[in-house]
Amino acid sequence: MSRPSAREDDLAGAAEVFAALGDETRLALVARLCRGGSQSITQLTAGAAVTRQAITKHLDVLDGAGLVHHARRGREHIWDLETERLSEAGEYLDQISAQWDDAISRLKNFVEVDHEEQR
Repeated sequence: MSRPSAREDDLAGAAEVFAALGDETRLALVARLCRGGSQSITQLTAGAAVTRQAITKHLDVLDGAGLVHHARRGREHIWDLETERLSEAGEYLDQISAQWDDAISRLKNFVEVDHEEQR
């Protein structure tokens, strides 16, 4: 059974998400937001090996990729994870994985048939 393929028009959006997640600091920020829910810059900076300014720049990249968003509460910006965007990225990876599974299955069948014919 053939599964749907990852569409070409999905590539640009997926590439932006994976590029944003490809940085260790940004991936750690996403993980913190996954574990701890909404957090301020102060909370996200606590214990980090980088400055508050660097954390803000990383959050801006994640925001640009649609992975996080923020709202102002008083003097602070509170950051939240965009779970829908992460789900879309997961679905994209699932599609690619299914394509690989299909390709490996076809290769296995080809090799087995070829081997049987040589006997």
